Amino acid sequence: MSDRLITIDDVRAAARAIHGKIENTPFLHSQTLSELTGADIWLKFENLQFTGSFKQRGALNKLLSLLPEQRAKGVITVSAGNHAQGVAYHAGQLGIPATIVMPVSTPSVKAQRTAKLGAEVLLIGASFAEASAEIPRLIAARGLTLVHPFDDDLVMAGQGTVALEMLGARSDLDTLVVAVGGGGLIAGVATVARALHPGLEVIGVQSDRFPSMAKHIGKWDKEVPGGASIAEGIAVAVPGERTRRHVAALIDDIIVVPEHRIETAIALLLQIEKTLCEGAGAAGLAAVLADPERFRGKRVGLILCGGNIDNRLLGAILQRQMVRDERLFKLCIQLADQQGQLGVLCTEIGLAGGNINTVVHDRTFLVNDAKSARVELEVEVADPAMRAVIEARLAALGFILE
Repeated sequence: MSDRLITIDDVRAAARAIHGKIENTPFLHSQTLSELTGADIWLKFENLQFTGSFKQRGALNKLLSLLPEQRAKGVITVSAGNHAQGVAYHAGQLGIPATIVMPVSTPSVKAQRTAKLGAEVLLIGASFAEASAEIPRLIAARGLTLVHPFDDDLVMAGQGTVALEMLGARSDLDTLVVAVGGGGLIAGVATVARALHPGLEVIGVQSDRFPSMAKHIGKWDKEVPGGASIAEGIAVAVPGERTRRHVAALIDDIIVVPEHRIETAIALLLQIEKTLCEGAGAAGLAAVLADPERFRGKRVGLILCGGNIDNRLLGAILQRQMVRDERLFKLCIQLADQQGQLGVLCTEIGLAGGNINTVVHDRTFLVNDAKSARVELEVEVADPAMRAVIEARLAALGFILE
């Protein structure tokens, strides 16, 4: 493996190779997010690529480099979803057979879309690492060519074309904030930044479940905990060797953010920008939300690098965000077990502006005596201040709030 880092010429060559086959996605200012964070926020909408992710760029650049005999035998990759779809789509366009190995934990929406694009999908292993362990065996058995999701110079160069477009549109950016999993995107982005604007700050972002690149470059001094992550697209336990060298040489810092910040960023992008992002796609905004003083007054470019998220997961995130915003809460109330009391209770909550989503009424297990009942109500309000109004109204009527 060469010690040579990729160069701006490699990225420019990739841009020429993929031109006309990849969308030059919008790069737009967000007035509301700028007001919210105190930074001047610019968003690169890579979630609007055909497969919903920037990963098409590197995948296509690699596929275009293959020799005729390699194309005829086919390619293989391992991916949690976005790279898989990029390889599957462009391999199909080029007539190249593609085999995709995915962890069994991959969101169903990503596995289904990959299969619909014409690739053979193999669900193997509980994690990216376990899925990756099968690749050498399959390569040897089938004579396939590996299209690595990140640790490949042509892939990194393809991902760097995002930064060419961003800096071509706004050469006055102060900071680029980039989600980091295996490191292919930030390696390509940093290569462009250092060549075109050496003073431009390049900051990576990782979830606190998988701060693997941060640990490898000395920005995280604890173990990598792993586990289920809202940002499965960057849930990589071991970053690439090539990408690690680029990151160590070219970037300024890596910020590690808690999962709940990523959830909040997903909800804000949907509510404010009306754009759907997966966890990895929202990680850059999560970093700004986690430390707004660091970015205050700076012109910040964020890459919304992916938009493939399971509908059920999205629903849970939005519900949880309503709880954080105090627009969804639970009331636990002891009341006399008498006819009409539950009706009165619900009516008063409604009159005070609350919308009741669920009611659990118990007169057996959770009460102190046989003449009492306990009610748990999930209540939704338009304004967080309405909770205090509802509770005061109920207390004045003699209801006992736990």
